[in-house]
Amino acid sequence: MQPGSEAFSQAELEAWSAQIQAIGEEYKALLEDLIPRMVPDDAAQSVHAHMREAFQAGAESLMQDPTLLWETQARLVQDQFQLWQNGMRALAGEAVEPLITPARGDRRFQDEAWTSDPHYLAIMQQYLLFSRWVEELIERLDGLSAEQKRNLAFYARQLVNAMAPTNFVSTNPEVMRRTIETRGENLVEGLARLRQDLLASAEGLNVTMTDRSAFTVGENIAVTPGSVVYENELIQLIQYAPTTEQTFKTPLLIVPPWINKYYILDLRQDNSLVKWLVDQGHTVFLISWRNPGPEQGDLTWADYMQLGPINAMEAIEQATGEKSVNLLSYCVGGTLAGSTVAYLTSTRRGRKVKSATYMTSLWDFRDPGEIGVFLGEPVLSGIEAKLEQDGYLDGRIMAYSFNLLRENDLFWSFYINNYLKGDIPAPFDLLYWNTDGTNLPAATHGWYLRHLYAENRLVEPGGIELDGVKIDLRKISVPSYFVSTRDDHIAKWNSTYYGALLPKGPVKFVLGGSGHIAGIVNPPHKNKYGFWTNDALPPTPEEWLEGAEAHEGSWWPNWQAWMTDNGYADAEKMVPARQPGDGELDILEPAPGRFVRMTIPEVLGEPQA
Repeated sequence: MQPGSEAFSQAELEAWSAQIQAIGEEYKALLEDLIPRMVPDDAAQSVHAHMREAFQAGAESLMQDPTLLWETQARLVQDQFQLWQNGMRALAGEAVEPLITPARGDRRFQDEAWTSDPHYLAIMQQYLLFSRWVEELIERLDGLSAEQKRNLAFYARQLVNAMAPTNFVSTNPEVMRRTIETRGENLVEGLARLRQDLLASAEGLNVTMTDRSAFTVGENIAVTPGSVVYENELIQLIQYAPTTEQTFKTPLLIVPPWINKYYILDLRQDNSLVKWLVDQGHTVFLISWRNPGPEQGDLTWADYMQLGPINAMEAIEQATGEKSVNLLSYCVGGTLAGSTVAYLTSTRRGRKVKSATYMTSLWDFRDPGEIGVFLGEPVLSGIEAKLEQDGYLDGRIMAYSFNLLRENDLFWSFYINNYLKGDIPAPFDLLYWNTDGTNLPAATHGWYLRHLYAENRLVEPGGIELDGVKIDLRKISVPSYFVSTRDDHIAKWNSTYYGALLPKGPVKFVLGGSGHIAGIVNPPHKNKYGFWTNDALPPTPEEWLEGAEAHEGSWWPNWQAWMTDNGYADAEKMVPARQPGDGELDILEPAPGRFVRMTIPEVLGEPQA
């Protein structure tokens, strides 16, 4: 008997009728909210056109291979016949092994009903067979370039995963049970939450991932003690309070990405990289980037370099008297840091940086991974038109795009929980950070996408010019520590590795386990993920990994040993701990400062959620 097929009393039917009416009213309101958003802008239209091109190229390739077309059709018919046979045997009481089961790590079909109920078991297998068929068909297509095949696979996966039975009320056993238990109240509440999320989204749908009311920046996240000691139109510079009696003479400057906020490195005390660095004896300074709006639309990559790390180094010299720093950079902050070190080298100021660390940082963009789907023509042209029109890229659009790279975990799972089950998301600091986005200035972001991602000019000697200086990464003699992560889907480690081959100075490359965030924010006391090292730097990442040595735990102590063993943080030249405000710079306000608290709605003058 299928869920919900039991007979209802008259009172229950009347209650259901009232609930259905409430659902209808919420649905009507939802449509009214959607209608004004249905006209796509230039960026959305370009994505739609790009998707059509990908499917057209795939269809043309398939039509040119009649044998493959026949084989895939025959395979599909054969699978359907076998599935039907298994279903008949199961109805007859025979124990039958499933024809196909979910892949390891696929959490969509964990409910017991997917295996115990013949109805849901058949639906699941039907879907998984179709999904496998699409994946294998695309893989076997000839006549497509690697880029075309990547684009087709990405768009096809988005459509196939959107069609999953778990995403619909009537074909999700958990949702059906919840609907019966609550008499549809889950759907009423879910539709109301969907409307709220739509109103809070720029384009697409930014699903609520966590209980945002559970966190406040500066109170229970980003709480490492310190002070803002310098500020300009783009950055606030935080100096953290020491926890040791003596510190290394050379200060440490952290250059985080401006895509999202810096406090991923300072979420809470037990996993804060910032706190750990302070506890190791470093005088830690950190750049907190402004959340820009249309007024900052003309800021360029060179402006980010000058107003960011270069101004920060000058301020650090005022605060400590030290003329050089150790740099620690992350993601696009590492791309900026690399171009900054090259700029300083070419202007004979390379000694301002004693060492530079680049965490999951792309210099060579030859293989950007799936994010490259959004960076080909005509999508890039559409993004550029949007940037020119608005003066900035709304960070919520960027977040939506990144979430589609892991759509089942970062979109559809929340879609089901929030809108179909009617659940309230649980508090989770990492997901709070993930939804606390930043805008991106038009001049900086458009230049970055076109010149670095699309044209890969940064690796070319003189390929880019910053404030009249041609940038050549091969001239960098500053000792460099590159750390990447094996499962990174944003900055693929094989691409970051090619960047490590560019500097002429000493380079150490380390590969951490896990992904873009967990592999970096990996405190030693948790003893997780592990990392690989190899003193050699062969021409390819595959050769490097083949000769690498595996280690347990976090890469953080390995980095600290590299710093101290080589004297970049010299244990023989310790100085009394420096307090914020001790030098020539006054304390402007307590950490984490105003800039990191600025939300996108606040910057754009929208109503606060």
